[in-house]
Amino acid sequence: MTESSATFGFRDVDAAEKPGLVRGVFDRVASRYDLMNDVMSVGVHRLWKDMAAARLNPQPGERIIDCAGGTGDIAERLAKLARAAKMRRGGPDAEILIVDYNAEMVAEGRKRGLSREIAW
Repeated sequence: MTESSATFGFRDVDAAEKPGLVRGVFDRVASRYDLMNDVMSVGVHRLWKDMAAARLNPQPGERIIDCAGGTGDIAERLAKLARAAKMRRGGPDAEILIVDYNAEMVAEGRKRGLSREIAW
């Protein structure tokens, strides 16, 4: 690998070419991304995401930004936890913003009709 090359999969590519290649992968798998994670992790990724969301402990009235939020599956978990806290204690809705570089991943998440607390 030279200074102007980067690793992509099992090959070296021109460094300037890599972002487009990565984006292309996510464009192609967006509609099956969460299923793909289920298969590759045998569902364990759901436990990891549940644990991460619980550890963040979202509260009513908080503003949360999910960077690289993809299809919004973690944001949905955060919204659910914040709603449960709101039901117990009251307060305003949490606001959750998903930001992602890949438009196909965002479009897939939007198609799912996620919680009203989530903005894209």
